[in-house]
Amino acid sequence: MMIGDSWAQIGSTIAGLMFTLATLQQFFPHQLRLSLQQFVLASLQQFSLVQKLCDKFVNLFSPYIHITFPEYSGYWSNQAFDAIETYVGALSTTKASLLKGSLVQNSKALVLTRDDRKVCDEFNAVQVWWVLEPSPTSSSEDKYFQLIFHRQHRDLITGSYLDHVIEQGKAIQVKNKQRRLYTNNPSENWGSYKKNLWSDIAFESPATFQTIAMDPNKKEEIINDLVSFSKGKEYYMKLGKPWKRGYLLYGPPGTGKSTTIAAMANFLNYDIYDLELTTVKNNTELRKLLAKTSSKSIIVIEDIDCSLDVTGERKKGRPKSNEKETEPENEKTSKVTLSGILNFIDGTWSACGTGRIFVFTTNHIDKLDPALIRRGRMDMHIELSYCSFEAFKILAKNYLDVDSHDLFEKIGILLKETEMTPADVAENLMPKREKKDPDACLNSLIQALEDAKEKAKLKAEKEKKIKINKGKNMKFYAKRLLF
Repeated sequence: MMIGDSWAQIGSTIAGLMFTLATLQQFFPHQLRLSLQQFVLASLQQFSLVQKLCDKFVNLFSPYIHITFPEYSGYWSNQAFDAIETYVGALSTTKASLLKGSLVQNSKALVLTRDDRKVCDEFNAVQVWWVLEPSPTSSSEDKYFQLIFHRQHRDLITGSYLDHVIEQGKAIQVKNKQRRLYTNNPSENWGSYKKNLWSDIAFESPATFQTIAMDPNKKEEIINDLVSFSKGKEYYMKLGKPWKRGYLLYGPPGTGKSTTIAAMANFLNYDIYDLELTTVKNNTELRKLLAKTSSKSIIVIEDIDCSLDVTGERKKGRPKSNEKETEPENEKTSKVTLSGILNFIDGTWSACGTGRIFVFTTNHIDKLDPALIRRGRMDMHIELSYCSFEAFKILAKNYLDVDSHDLFEKIGILLKETEMTPADVAENLMPKREKKDPDACLNSLIQALEDAKEKAKLKAEKEKKIKINKGKNMKFYAKRLLF
């Protein structure tokens, strides 16, 4: 009985629709007719029962198959959607009927992209249609692609064609990829668990291993390690280990830790995620941030020794009950723990992406908990220290375009006797006029090295006197105690 009623409703709905459309075609002008047709169809679709019955009827007799590709698959971004979006976007200049033009930074020509929701494609003489729609099941801005094709080509489309689309989409992504620099937003600014966790800008640092001021042997060691890692996916799978790697960069300020990270990103063509721990409230938020990072990226925590609860605090034990905490409880907003960081870089959640690199930087390696920097978490420890003569020659080539000079020998001797960071050396080599004057710049560096040497000497003498006086005072009080 219910089936009969459904068919009766379907027949009545279709008959009414056909009568309305026929009347419009007979009595109204073309433009007005189109507008009224759209109005009638939109009005009919407001009735959910009519819409559902029409959908059932169309699906029952339609020769076309619809496959949906949502933007998100559960908690994760749908990589198939990303590849399809890139592929369909590339069809715009040849297949789409509506285009939009925009000027891209550092480009003189207009870039044309698709501006309509439906694009036709052809594969092995078979036509398919891609339609971009907003998700009907989500209140956010999620989208989905719908692939429409004739059912007689089912095997071809679900096999060879989709493989072709994904492969071409990923290839275009790699070709057109512009490296991005991400930073995490405070959780109160997250629109939902999928949106607004990270903000990003174009990463345009020119740093390379060719121009970075570093000992050549250490530089070669880092490059070889990066190359080995980037080609080691199958090897890591064979070992049963997540495909990831950790680097600890440590040394005084101004020794090139941030520049080394930029050179690594440019060398591997990786995005950088700069994680600011102080804005992360707890371990749960930390895991959500990790889940929204892309594979083959560099996740950076700079100056990790300045982050609470991830240094060697646990070795000190808990404060006694009569001791007052130095920081009011309501001011300590971050509750990220050492355990949360360890799980972030080496736990179950660290395997949610592939090809990731974790980089920690610190000025004081002795302050870090040994569990945080052990091998297997921070696999390679790289000390970036004061400027050596080899590093100076790289800077001289970069800043002054000179490979040798009569003053190099004297500078080499001073660098052995004086501690000066590559940043300070570079500042002294920076030409102060439009026209480069190597002699003036090198003499400026020599003067700076000699001044630094003299300051270090005076400081050492002062510390020596303080130590001697301290020893005399201790002997004096020891004698007073005896007598």
